[in-house]
Amino acid sequence: MLDFAKIRARAAARKGGEAVLTSLLGPAPDNGALTDVSDDRVLSTMAERVFAAGFVWRVIEQKWPGFEEAFLGFEPKRLLFQPDDFWHDLASDKRIVRNPQKIRSVRDNAAFVERVAIEHGSFGKFLAAWPADDQVGLTAYLGKHGSRLGGNTGQYLLRWLGWDTFILSQDMIAALRDAGLDIGETASSKKDLAKVQAQINDWAAKTGLPRAHISRILSMSIGTNHPVDELRAYMGE
Repeated sequence: MLDFAKIRARAAARKGGEAVLTSLLGPAPDNGALTDVSDDRVLSTMAERVFAAGFVWRVIEQKWPGFEEAFLGFEPKRLLFQPDDFWHDLASDKRIVRNPQKIRSVRDNAAFVERVAIEHGSFGKFLAAWPADDQVGLTAYLGKHGSRLGGNTGQYLLRWLGWDTFILSQDMIAALRDAGLDIGETASSKKDLAKVQAQINDWAAKTGLPRAHISRILSMSIGTNHPVDELRAYMGE
């Protein structure tokens, strides 16, 4: 495998220097801090990532106050008490993006969050306790037990909640392959995902970097060299 220092140097050169690259990595995630995240915020983030999948993210962000109103602040218990008519009417509610399948996923994920919260004290506590070196296992759990949380949606959910997450973007996969990791072009098989997890864990141990930072460095080291301002906007800065 290519030494990670060389990958970082290449990313820094593409972005205008080490200082600029470091500024694009964002704060170090703190998985333990998720114990303080309430279940309604978890469900809200789940819904936001589900509705954003395959859609223009900016539109979802602009409409989000309406989503919060329409879905009663995303309080799981309150939503689970609502009758079928409540969910049926949301399909014509102009405050939100009227996608019946994604609306149904909010109801299903409210039940998912509630089940996990009953078992672990809260969904945030469940996430905080999950081993940081097993993101693949966690995303598999989300995909199996949640609604529409598989694939990259689960990864983005964890990233948005503040869990130390790598995102298997096309650029990140290309960078891993370029570095010598024997994985497919989509890295979607269990075998490939295990290889990715092991390699990211290895680099995290050797560099002391959060996995989210390793992910961003890999993505910025190859492929389209997106302008710095565009990346800052993507990060919400």
